Amino acid sequence: MPYDDLRGFLDTLEKEGQLLRVTEEVLPEPDLAAAANAAGRIGEGAPALWFDNVKGFTDARIALNVHGSWANHALALGLPRHTPVKEQVAEFARRWDAFPIAPERREDAPWRENTQEGEDVDLFSVLPLFRLNDGDGGFYLDKAAVVSRDPEDPGHFGKQNVGTYRLQVIGRNRLAMQPVPVHDVALHLRKAEERGEDLPIAITLGNDPVMAIVAGMPMGYDQSEYEMAGALRGAPAPIATAPFTGFDVPWGSEVVIEGVIESRKRQIEGPFGEFTGHYSGGRRMPVIRVERVSHRTNPVFESLYLGMPWTECDYLVGPNTCVPLLKQLRAEFPEVQAVNAMYTHGLLAVISTRKRYGGFAKAVAMRAMTTPHGLGYITTVIVVDEDVDPFDLPQVMWAMSSKVNPAADVVVLPNLSVVELAPAAQPAGITSKMIIDATTPVHPDERGNFSTPTKDLPETKEWTARLQRLIAESRR
Repeated sequence: MPYDDLRGFLDTLEKEGQLLRVTEEVLPEPDLAAAANAAGRIGEGAPALWFDNVKGFTDARIALNVHGSWANHALALGLPRHTPVKEQVAEFARRWDAFPIAPERREDAPWRENTQEGEDVDLFSVLPLFRLNDGDGGFYLDKAAVVSRDPEDPGHFGKQNVGTYRLQVIGRNRLAMQPVPVHDVALHLRKAEERGEDLPIAITLGNDPVMAIVAGMPMGYDQSEYEMAGALRGAPAPIATAPFTGFDVPWGSEVVIEGVIESRKRQIEGPFGEFTGHYSGGRRMPVIRVERVSHRTNPVFESLYLGMPWTECDYLVGPNTCVPLLKQLRAEFPEVQAVNAMYTHGLLAVISTRKRYGGFAKAVAMRAMTTPHGLGYITTVIVVDEDVDPFDLPQVMWAMSSKVNPAADVVVLPNLSVVELAPAAQPAGITSKMIIDATTPVHPDERGNFSTPTKDLPETKEWTARLQRLIAESRR
């Protein structure tokens, strides 16, 4: 059965040996973030981390690295923990085809147990806050599902966005948020400010594991994350109505924060150690005024460590970046075979494709750069032939080293959009983008000497599976 809340998933992780309880007393800084940072260095089998003995915090329950390994990611999707990453991506793509599955509304949300309103709101009394990196400008909520609606079409369920955005706590009832211009919440805010209105917003913390995955997916503007969660879960996603905003929020959240983004108000937010492995600077960003906090008794505070890969962030946004790109490209180019956009939230993507004619691979790459994700993230595309596995980096490097003639196969496109967080951008938000065509030329492109390639023997695929089975049996 799919998980309706974070606690149910943590129970499964513990049963599967994928949750480590740290019982000795630790410091909130630097121990919590350092432990999560270290988990990313352990490798693919790293467990989630649980802390409930943190100096200075009474009754704190802190979960880190919850999605921080391929084993945990597989369990979040209800797959066996040893499912290889390529198979997880393939299963993700298969479930995508069930979209949309309408959510199920429930009334008994556990986060209704406790409430703070108006002048009584104090985020510090609810959340055990700590910095994630030494250079961070403050405390951050970085694994929240943020819900907003299109002010011009608030009744359109699909235009109700659920996204993940970094949120800095700047007061007991105030947050600063960084809305990337290509993201839906930034479009909602622009429309609200053009109307001279505040933008209502709901922020949910400690969500079920699939909700955390879909909140970071680059979906279409009018596609519902709740309906995608249902497809990935194989069952309707449970939702409830938030009392202040009336928005649809996850039923099983630990904490629900409601308020408004104040129209045309900006305050310095940052710096923050980002998914790029670099700090982003401080910038003037929108400000949220919190009007209501609802939370479970003794809520679990889930946080996400970001830094130089790999960290939990890279596992969390790997398949959910690859699959939307694959589906969006295949809608126009059915020749596309696979997309690997695992690296730094898809700033680089490797695409394998068949070709219709000479120059086709470059057209596929340019289209990838104009998808919803590509507009703000993809800066480099490597295109390989259909018989090259984009998830097998030695094969990709072979294609680049043997098939690329830099004079004709490397295309640089100047002055295109990218997230301001990209450290190579100059100025922030603008970059050159690069296409590397590592495919075999086809007619009428007659360049090179590629007429006699070696091919895998017909029996190789069968023997690959056979050897894998024999190796696994030998290790039992």
